[in-house]
Amino acid sequence: MKTQGRHLLASLALLATLFEITPGAAAAAEPANYGTLPDGRIVKSYVLTNTHGLRAVLLDYGATLQSLEVPDRAGRLADVTLGYDTLPGWLGNTSYFGVMVGRYANRIAGGKFTIDGKSYQLATNNDPGGIPCHLHGGPEGFHRKLWAGRARERAGARGVEFTYTSRDGEEGYPGTLTAKVTYWLTDQDELAIECEATTDQRTVVNLAHHTYWNLTGDPKKPILNHELMLAADTMLPVNAGLIPAGNLAPVDGTPFDFRAPRAIGSRIGAADEQLKLGNGYDHCWVLRSGTGTRLAARVHDPESGRVMEFFTDQPGVQFYSGNFLDGTAKGKRGVAYAFRTGLCLESESYPDSPNQPAFPAAVLQPGAAYRHNMLWRFSTR
Repeated sequence: MKTQGRHLLASLALLATLFEITPGAAAAAEPANYGTLPDGRIVKSYVLTNTHGLRAVLLDYGATLQSLEVPDRAGRLADVTLGYDTLPGWLGNTSYFGVMVGRYANRIAGGKFTIDGKSYQLATNNDPGGIPCHLHGGPEGFHRKLWAGRARERAGARGVEFTYTSRDGEEGYPGTLTAKVTYWLTDQDELAIECEATTDQRTVVNLAHHTYWNLTGDPKKPILNHELMLAADTMLPVNAGLIPAGNLAPVDGTPFDFRAPRAIGSRIGAADEQLKLGNGYDHCWVLRSGTGTRLAARVHDPESGRVMEFFTDQPGVQFYSGNFLDGTAKGKRGVAYAFRTGLCLESESYPDSPNQPAFPAAVLQPGAAYRHNMLWRFSTR
């Protein structure tokens, strides 16, 4: 029996070597049935974990981050995202909790743009200030689509790759666009998203991720005490319809100056016309120029000690302070998401770029590839 035991241990050791099994290693995500759409299609969920216990749940409906659990300074895990527990909540999701939005994230004035002299009319599914615009790809944008998912794995990370083909004319956009979004949860306590897209004719594209964050881990608490840093010296002022006016305004001396960390609530009630228009912060900051993925923002919750650093390769980041949450949306565990209980940081091209020649172009050519990389790094202090 002792000899057999030694042989068994030796065999297990060999298997561990062959398959590079290490203590605490996490396996690749396996899909599980999450629910059924009204047309009978099955929505699948994928669970990612890392070697430190961080846990992300992804859905192929909307290529959605359903939840992300990260530790506080005492090591206690909590979900730091807003959203829903079950599929019916996501089907009624009007706040874009956790989803990928596209083809064009943020707003397009009047839902109109022109390419090569041809005008295109998109849905006007948003009307801030009573002024209609196109928002986040339209009422049936990418957030409403069932993406094809498959598990991925690489050294030090587990992931899921989602793909979706948007046919020519969908939501009024020209060209057939093939999009791929890959989530990675790394053993360095990072959540990364890599976006790619190609087209068969000239079109506009601007994919963005739209999670609402609350680093306290308690969505009943507001995010006003979160300390925010934005790596931006200028921002885009907006008109009454929350469409950029076309100029870049210095943040120096204004409530929009987050170059040094400040509590979000410290100046959100200031007598500032831009704050009045957005009912708080709902603006695009122009990130400092640079190449590749760079630090765009840092958020710190003094209560829990959680720190979230946000990196992107895009020119702008929309900071939204949850000004239109009003308790109507009842989310995870039945919590009614109240005013300013979540914040968004959306890296992207500038809003309304298709109509603003001075802004970085957002037109994708056939034979070219759109890319957008973003990464969130979590720690405590």
